[in-house]
Amino acid sequence: MSREYGSKGRIGVCTPQANPTVEPEMSICLPEGVTMLTARLTSSSPDPRQRMQDYYDRLDETLNAYDTLPLDAVAFACTASSYLVGIDRENTEIAALSKKRGYPIVTGGQAIIAALRALKVKRLAVGAPYPASVLDAARAYYTSAGFEIVAMKQIVTRTTDTRTIYELSSDDAIAAAAELDLTNADCVLFTGSGMPGLRAIKAVGARTGLPTLGTNLCLAWQISEILKLPGSPGPHPLFNGWQDRIARL
Repeated sequence: MSREYGSKGRIGVCTPQANPTVEPEMSICLPEGVTMLTARLTSSSPDPRQRMQDYYDRLDETLNAYDTLPLDAVAFACTASSYLVGIDRENTEIAALSKKRGYPIVTGGQAIIAALRALKVKRLAVGAPYPASVLDAARAYYTSAGFEIVAMKQIVTRTTDTRTIYELSSDDAIAAAAELDLTNADCVLFTGSGMPGLRAIKAVGARTGLPTLGTNLCLAWQISEILKLPGSPGPHPLFNGWQDRIARL
């Protein structure tokens, strides 16, 4: 049966329950002909770390929300969950869940690592709006994957509740990048699916000349790779076609 919508792909995007950023950024980044269908990751825990853990642990349950809808791939858009789980456990369990569900599933952390490897970069300058414990977990995650974090800037939020990440803007990411020591870096990474970052990726990349990445951009690129869609020409070394659409946000 032909599809009237989603002729090039029908993907599920699982996003944290209060996150207002994943859907608009993914819709801007995904190529035409790809339909995005979202499900909310939920947890009632008041503790941010536990919420992020719940999002990951309940992913199989969340996917039940799609019922009989045939999906071509799923993006799990909570990067902090990747960091707290750890790369080895994540790779093993996500592979098993993909096999069970019958379609590829990729997490924010996995998409970033795939992008870094595609660009052949090793030394990262990171801007992230996480509490210190999650920053530590992020450092361990990338180090275990063979990367070196040469600079890291905590982007401060209004409270320690990670839901206030959603109050940030690309201007906060741009300001953080200006405070990063990029002397030894060969890539700038903004991690966190809830912090708007497309304008920052464009601006910081143009200013520094370094490949600049963000969670949602990497997820959209990885989904496009899974669907075997051709890339668009443009200035970004990884993924293009989104830059002129930012104004729609």
